[in-house]
Amino acid sequence: MAIGFRVLKNDRKVEQKWIEQYRNLPVANVSDSMNRMTSGGAQLRPMHKKGYLCGPAITVKARPGDNLMLHYAIDIAQAGDVIVVDAGGDLTNALIGEMMVAYAIKKGIAGIVINGAIRDSVVIGEGDFPLFAAGVSHRGPYKDGPGEINVPIAINGMVIEPGDLILGDEDGLLSVPYAEVEEVYLKASAKHAAEQKQLEQIAVGENDRSWVINSLKQKGCELPE
Repeated sequence: MAIGFRVLKNDRKVEQKWIEQYRNLPVANVSDSMNRMTSGGAQLRPMHKKGYLCGPAITVKARPGDNLMLHYAIDIAQAGDVIVVDAGGDLTNALIGEMMVAYAIKKGIAGIVINGAIRDSVVIGEGDFPLFAAGVSHRGPYKDGPGEINVPIAINGMVIEPGDLILGDEDGLLSVPYAEVEEVYLKASAKHAAEQKQLEQIAVGENDRSWVINSLKQKGCELPE
């Protein structure tokens, strides 16, 4: 077994019906429904102009500064997949630029996440192809390997396994475990509906704020008479 330099087969992938339903949910609502315990980290930011990231993960573990395995992941990805690359967060060399993004778009890939750097940031920043990264560098990558595809990876404590659901919007990046997609969706959709109702109440001046003073009293806060 060539541990550290291998491509594994992935036999699971979140169903398309869940991908369509999650598209209507803010990432923040999904995060709240997971008790705010999962995050890709604040440094992973959307590099594109607009566009919601949603799809099953193809995971890539890359040597910092090297994009050989990322190239192959794009080659084998299916339409709708999200390629997630753990490159150690190193920003010395960019792992992807305009040409690779153009190829990914042509293949119908749903988006790419790079725990590392990109380049051609102006062109990417003007487009709608969802691309999250930790930074920008003009220095290009090496193409030597090693690396692994379809293995569990971790980005800033967020564990991602092949086939997990990857979500991303202006607030950041989130992974929903494959086995928990339905449960999390039900909680997140209820959370989103409750917030929409609260916004309606705020608009007409009927928002109940009694919980604030009640919480202060319960916690023993000293208040004016």
